[in-house]
Amino acid sequence: MSDSQPQPPRSPGGPPGNSEGSPSTESTTLLLCSARLTDGRTVDVRLSGGRIEAVGTAGSLPAVGARVDLGGHLLLPAAAEPHAHSDTALTADAGGPVSYSAEDVQRRTTEAVLLQLGHGATAVRSHVRIGDVQGIRSMEAVLQARRSLRGLADLTAVAVPRLLTGLAGADGLAMLRDAVKMGAGVVGGCPDLDPDPAGYTEAVLEIAAEHGCPVDLHTEGDDPARLARLAAMAGGLRPGVTIGPCAGLSRLPLDAATRAAGQLAAAGVTVVCLPQGDCSGVERRGGGPAPVRLLRAAGVRVAAGSGALRDVANPVGRGDPLEAAYLLASQGGMRPADAYGAVSSAAREAMGLPEVRVEAGFPAELVAVRGDRLGGVLSLAYSRVVIHRGRVVARTSAVREYCDSAAAVALDLPRQGRG
Repeated sequence: MSDSQPQPPRSPGGPPGNSEGSPSTESTTLLLCSARLTDGRTVDVRLSGGRIEAVGTAGSLPAVGARVDLGGHLLLPAAAEPHAHSDTALTADAGGPVSYSAEDVQRRTTEAVLLQLGHGATAVRSHVRIGDVQGIRSMEAVLQARRSLRGLADLTAVAVPRLLTGLAGADGLAMLRDAVKMGAGVVGGCPDLDPDPAGYTEAVLEIAAEHGCPVDLHTEGDDPARLARLAAMAGGLRPGVTIGPCAGLSRLPLDAATRAAGQLAAAGVTVVCLPQGDCSGVERRGGGPAPVRLLRAAGVRVAAGSGALRDVANPVGRGDPLEAAYLLASQGGMRPADAYGAVSSAAREAMGLPEVRVEAGFPAELVAVRGDRLGGVLSLAYSRVVIHRGRVVARTSAVREYCDSAAAVALDLPRQGRG
C-alpha cells in the first residue's frame, strides 16, 4: 500500500494560502457529492462562505461552483488537535541537541501542522515552551508559522513557562506576560515542575484572568491531593480550564481515582487525555493513559489529543486524531462514535471552537474518510479529503495493489482447502 504525503491541493475552492477572511475564502462555493453520513444516508452538501449552506439527498443540489465527488467516503466533522508540541516536533532523529533557532522552530511547526491537517485536524493547539535557553524565540517562531498557515489551518499557541515562583520565577512571569501580548492565545504550564505548584497555578490563573485567556495545564495527576487543589483553584475560571494528560490517574487505586474524577467534574475542567502516550519526555512509570471511562462516568468532560509527534517523548508519534480515536475504542472501551467525538466535538469545545455538524448553518470544517462506517474508518484508514473554511485544503490517497503471484496463491487457497 502506498500513501501519498498530504499536500494542500490546487483544487476546488481556490488556491491554498489565502488569508483568513479574504474575499476568495468567503465567496467560495463547493458542492460535495454523494457523501455518506454516519446515519447511513448518502447526501450532497453545498458549502458557501465558510459554512454549510445546504444538505440534500444525492443529486438534489445543483452545483453552483466547483464540485468534489465523495462517493465511497464517510463525511465527518473535522478533528481538532488540543495538545500538540510543534516546537519540538520532528526532532527524534536530530542526532544531537534540539535546535531552537527561529528558522528551525518555524519550519518544524509548519511541517507538523500540515501533517496533522492531512490527517483531518483543521485546528491545532500547540504548547510552546518559553524561558530556559530558548527564551521567547520559540513563541515568536510558532506565531510566525501561524501567520503562514492562515487559510489552511487554525493554530493556537499555549505559552508554557518552566518556573513562575520565587526569584527564579520572576523571568518566567515577565516572559509569560510578553508571550500573551505577542499573540499566545492560551496560558499554560506544568505546575508539577515548580517548587511551589500551588503558587505556579495561582500565577497562571491570575495572568489568564488579566488577559481573558483560557488556561491549559499539564499534569500527570498521580498525586490526588495536588490534583484536587489544582482543580479547586481552576474551577469556574472563564473562558475555561483544560488539564491533561492526567495519565497518573491510571496508576492510582480505584477509590482514589474515582474521588479525583469527582473533584475534576465538580471543578468543571476539561481533561485532555493522550491515548498514544505521554508527551513529557520523562521516563514512563507504568500504567496507561487517563482512565477515560471512569472520568466520563464521573461527569468529566474528556477530549483526546495526539501529543508528541516524532520527538524524544514519542519517536514514532503520528499526530493522527483517528489513531487516538482508534485507541480509545480498542483499548479504552469507548463506542466508535464517542471515541471520534473525543477528537472532534469534545476537542473543539475544549479549544473554544464552534460546534460542527453536517447540517446547514454549521462551519464547513469537515473531513471525508474512505469507508462506509465509523468503526471501519477508525481502523487507521488513510484516504482522506480535508475541508477548512469551506475549501479543500488537503488530500491523502492510498492505493493497495497485489502482485499477480500473491493474488494467484490467495485465490488458490480455497480450492486447496476443499481438497
